[in-house]
Amino acid sequence: MTDGPLRFATFLAPNMIGVYRFVADYVGREVGVPTELAVGSSFDQFAAGEADVGFICGLPYVHLAREPCPPVELLAAPLLQGERYEGRPIYFSDVIVHVESPYQSFPDLRGRSWAFNDPDSHSGYNVTRHRLVSMGETRGFFGRVVEAGSHQRSIRMVCSGEVDAAAIDSQVLAVELRDHPELGPQLRVIDALGPAGIQPVVAASSLPDELRAAIRAALLAMGADPVARVRLAHGFIERFVPVTDEDYNDVRAMLVAAEEARFLTLK
Repeated sequence: MTDGPLRFATFLAPNMIGVYRFVADYVGREVGVPTELAVGSSFDQFAAGEADVGFICGLPYVHLAREPCPPVELLAAPLLQGERYEGRPIYFSDVIVHVESPYQSFPDLRGRSWAFNDPDSHSGYNVTRHRLVSMGETRGFFGRVVEAGSHQRSIRMVCSGEVDAAAIDSQVLAVELRDHPELGPQLRVIDALGPAGIQPVVAASSLPDELRAAIRAALLAMGADPVARVRLAHGFIERFVPVTDEDYNDVRAMLVAAEEARFLTLK
């Protein structure tokens, strides 16, 4: 099916890399090809033939899908554990503040400092920008905005008091608070933004149709494998489910609203 290893790339939170490595290995065994996992450096890697399968955020997927010849196609997406997710491939952005801070709601953050993980992130950037658009706050709501580089760093900046608040992917937050229980008592969640279509697994459009279909089938089969379910549960994933482009219309609509308001830079 392929001349070399199937190249997986993750563009998502580092605290999930162990789960993504297991997924890559599992797919390789099911499909019958060797696999490797790397941290992605650019979404251009799909068009350049440098990445075959990717774990990416919904926002870059929407950007890539806009291209005349989209370089990726959807394979599947995780369904998270818990009633909050309603059995749908969605997630939230939880707005966190220090436990001792006076802030009780998003409007209380006017003039305060804010951290985001990455401008290509829906959960940390696009959804926050959309909340400000919906509030009519496009001329500068926060007193200071800091690019932290990751959700994990944003969490620690709030804990240390370096910034007042941040929006954190609800799955990433759950994993981080489980793995670092000392962080939980230092934080409060004052709002939840979303929900929105959760980060999909995509394949490079250049992959043969047969191979893409085999990868998709392997992902969907994980939910029926008891060993795989245990490993997925480490990332609070119940199973992978099919998704279509329409599942990312919410992310797309938030992006369009910001573009129409000419509010592209979070401030």
